[in-house]
Amino acid sequence: MANPFRLRAGALTTTAVLLSAVLAGCGGHAEDGDLTAQKLDWKDCTAPSEAEGGGSAPSPLPNGTAWQCATMKAPLDWGRPKGDTIGIALIRARASGPASSRIGSLVFNFGGPGGSGVTALPSFGEDYTALRTRYDLVSFDPRGVGLSAPVECESDAQLDAYFQQDATPDDSAERADLLKRTQQFNAACEKNSRKVLPHVRTTDAARDMELMRQVLGDRKLYYFGISYGTELGGVYAHLYPGNVGRAVLDGVVDPTQNPEQSALGQARGFQLALDNFAKDCTSKTTECPVGDTEQEVKDRIAKLLADLEKKPIPGILPRRLTQTAATNGIAQSLYSKDFWEYLTEGLEEAYDGDGRTLMLLSDLMNGRSENGEYSNITAANIAINCSDEKPRYTTEYVQRKLPEFRAASPLFGHYLAWSLVGCTDWAVPGAADHPDVSAPGSAPILVVGNTGDPATPYEGAKKMADALGKGVAVELTYKGQGHGAYDSKNRCVQSAVNRYLLDGKVPKTGTVCS
Repeated sequence: MANPFRLRAGALTTTAVLLSAVLAGCGGHAEDGDLTAQKLDWKDCTAPSEAEGGGSAPSPLPNGTAWQCATMKAPLDWGRPKGDTIGIALIRARASGPASSRIGSLVFNFGGPGGSGVTALPSFGEDYTALRTRYDLVSFDPRGVGLSAPVECESDAQLDAYFQQDATPDDSAERADLLKRTQQFNAACEKNSRKVLPHVRTTDAARDMELMRQVLGDRKLYYFGISYGTELGGVYAHLYPGNVGRAVLDGVVDPTQNPEQSALGQARGFQLALDNFAKDCTSKTTECPVGDTEQEVKDRIAKLLADLEKKPIPGILPRRLTQTAATNGIAQSLYSKDFWEYLTEGLEEAYDGDGRTLMLLSDLMNGRSENGEYSNITAANIAINCSDEKPRYTTEYVQRKLPEFRAASPLFGHYLAWSLVGCTDWAVPGAADHPDVSAPGSAPILVVGNTGDPATPYEGAKKMADALGKGVAVELTYKGQGHGAYDSKNRCVQSAVNRYLLDGKVPKTGTVCS
């Protein structure tokens, strides 16, 4: 699942030539202006592109159903719908049940922003076996992502250096270096992706989904949004409330927050997840290998990061594990309780001078494959966030806010505070302080919040429900750990979601699963 953690993380680049080829090869100019009439040419999926994360072609589902891929034409500029087009990469698995019981397509967005749905959906495909009885499972690379006119910035070698930089500056020289490095990255994005950068806002992606609904032949949009996908779903509902069929928002973004408030909320959320990790490790009957008490676990992690700032240790050679990379790796491991064992292993190794496991976790967050190639997840993440978010923050402002961020999280606060300068010199102005998701007249939208969610803190679910409007949102709470709820495989959550999506049975608002 893609990552909403507001890290100072990098991006994939190839060249502006490749971007031009993608734009030209995906339709060029709209011939008749009626893109809703286009027919999709579904074929067996090939291996994902480097921008999507690479790897092998998706394997068929257990019952033999093959994954099919197609490209949908969409306007580059929704303000000029008869102008140049881009291609939106789609993937689907056909419904397993009889045609008479098929509802339509269930469209997924797994978050980021910047995550490739074409690679993510097959990874989670078996989790949605029940839903596939009545839906075609569909996902896509949103514009700017993967194969959909990808935003491209720096080269793989440049990104290796980018991710090694000190993201928590302590003096004026380090602050100047961080700002210079950010400016260089942003300038590369503008140089290599100038044509697409103004057109990757969430409102653009929502309009693409409305076109997708029509091209797929569905009367309503049936939707499952996770993490940033909840924001995209809320924006779609705001723009097209009458076209919402059944929608689930899981791991919910708080739509009322500006970037500063969001980063501060994540600082608290990841600190809570770290506290829960420390409590879990020290509460077991076997000895916790990274500390005898909860406080000792956190103190030893803080000391490790302080030591790495002064002297990095060997990681995945020739790269060394820096403080920044270790923080990345720790954050990645807190997205799911299933990763806590890898965090324990990585910390044990790092205390002995071996940074390989924490660096592997950091690479996972940054979209770096074993062969040293990067997906474009962070290039897209930064481009979409900076296009959506109007505020621009100076280094002086961040310095004033550091005490508040450190109070929210001694471990992650400093890091998240400095992530705010990522959009300061972005070429495209931001759209708004926060998204508008008000959707009066929409069908019920199921909003699922996880009390232990580090990346999209639980409080965001209530804020989303309120913002959608009276009579629209139905709230469900999961008392668990990790990011999101449905993929935790909690039976109570999955049963409630499945009943709604498959049978239209709305759970009682305020339902709690544990």
